[in-house]
Amino acid sequence: MVEASNVSGAQTSPGADRRRQAGAEKRELGRGERVLPGVFRLRLPLPWPGVPHCNAWAVRSGEGFVLFDTGMHQPDSIANLERALQMCGLALEDTSLIVCTHAHSDHCGQAPIIAERAGCDIWMHPSHELLDNMVEDPVAVFARRLEVARQSGVPAEPLQRYAEERKPRETGFAAVIEPARELLTGVTIETDLGPWTVYETPGHAPSHVCLFQPERRLLISGDHLLGRISLYFEYGTSPDPVGEFLHSLDVVQRLGARLCLPGHGRTFADVHAHIEGNRKLVHERLDSVAGALAGEPLSAFEVVPHLYGGSLSEQNAQWLLSEVLSYLRHLQALGRAQAIPGEPERWTA
Repeated sequence: MVEASNVSGAQTSPGADRRRQAGAEKRELGRGERVLPGVFRLRLPLPWPGVPHCNAWAVRSGEGFVLFDTGMHQPDSIANLERALQMCGLALEDTSLIVCTHAHSDHCGQAPIIAERAGCDIWMHPSHELLDNMVEDPVAVFARRLEVARQSGVPAEPLQRYAEERKPRETGFAAVIEPARELLTGVTIETDLGPWTVYETPGHAPSHVCLFQPERRLLISGDHLLGRISLYFEYGTSPDPVGEFLHSLDVVQRLGARLCLPGHGRTFADVHAHIEGNRKLVHERLDSVAGALAGEPLSAFEVVPHLYGGSLSEQNAQWLLSEVLSYLRHLQALGRAQAIPGEPERWTA
């Protein structure tokens, strides 16, 4: 997951503000539970409306454990992780290896701190340019997002207000991550449950990987598959994230997993149904975008309500715009849509 932010100029009601404030006041602490012998779910709080927590997974390995994902870096992040680990009878210093499913802040943000305290390595896919840029120059990343929004047709007045109100904040990353090993397809991670094999699954992010334990048919899915179908594509860091995501669904389907350990929410066993559900929703949305382009040329911003109705809000505008742009690029790759250069860029069938 990544934080959703507003570039639409939509206003929320006082009631919505009160609900968000109440949600912040009730924010959960880190919690841990055993889901299988030697496998522990660490539920770690997040500060984002609608995305209250993420999962890290601890899998026993020798005298310690391998930590798959880490949670976001924020003032109380380590305390919440230690609380969750303690509930499972584990200690942070016993982390023998950190494995990051992808380079988003809620999945690897506090990896450098854990690695320093535990004296262990971090393994991650090499395509983590956005992470590096977020840590080294968040102002430039923010400016780039504003420019993408402008070129996509977001009106000038709300975009300017957004730029003034939502200047770069804490990134959620403790530091730049320099992996000791690159997670590429075929790399294995040894644990007490046996080896976990890496499969590259880009789409949600170019750095995304899933880990599969073949004897027990367990899948650590990061954000590739979640308990509820929730699509997000990291736009601008690869030429066709939707095409990559659909291919990654094929890769994971061939594994035949029987239990999924996702990056958010509870474990689920109907893995095949989730794969089919994601595939179906992507194709439905592609057809909807293509249908919207059958009339006069539209900007990406103008396509959003055709796809999501009146659901555009402060919390989801950037998320939805990124998704629409990714659909447009995929339709372009298929020869079903064409970009018309200009200010803003428009699209036609």
